[in-house]
Amino acid sequence: MSDRYPETLHCSTVARSRLFRVEALGLRFSNGAEVEYERLGGGSHGAVLVVPINERGEVLLIREYAAGTGRYELGLPKGRIEAGEDCLQAANRELMEEVGCGAEQLTALRSVTLAPAYFSHRTELVLAEQLFERRLPGDEPEPIEVVAWPLDGLGRLLAEAELTEARSIAALYVARDHLQR
Repeated sequence: MSDRYPETLHCSTVARSRLFRVEALGLRFSNGAEVEYERLGGGSHGAVLVVPINERGEVLLIREYAAGTGRYELGLPKGRIEAGEDCLQAANRELMEEVGCGAEQLTALRSVTLAPAYFSHRTELVLAEQLFERRLPGDEPEPIEVVAWPLDGLGRLLAEAELTEARSIAALYVARDHLQR
């Protein structure tokens, strides 16, 4: 395996929607092999996924309709990082919009990807502590249900059929491990 990155021969947009851009990406590897890939391109500043922990050690989850699965899903507050925001500002804004509280203490935990062979998107995982009540208007079409769950009951939570999003599951483990250190 080479330490060199492949040479980019071309990158062009082959399709675009309101949310996604499909790119054709031509690469030449160090051994001379040329490959054509397709990927979902970015264009945004990434996203945040927030693990809000209240004073009772409960994680505040949200239950909202997910068009991709066609059902209500249980997960963590999340959203795009807007232009001019860093990940902590975006996390606090999303928390206020979706849960109705802000956080005095925000900790960037790590960055994760989804299917990195095909998707250029990155999500920043953020722990939110010392919560206070504050609601901002969001872009959700209906009120979001907030569900408090003891973080020490993570095993029972993972058995819930509504919790399927891999980013939320990973973030819960990362946050739990961070808090146990």
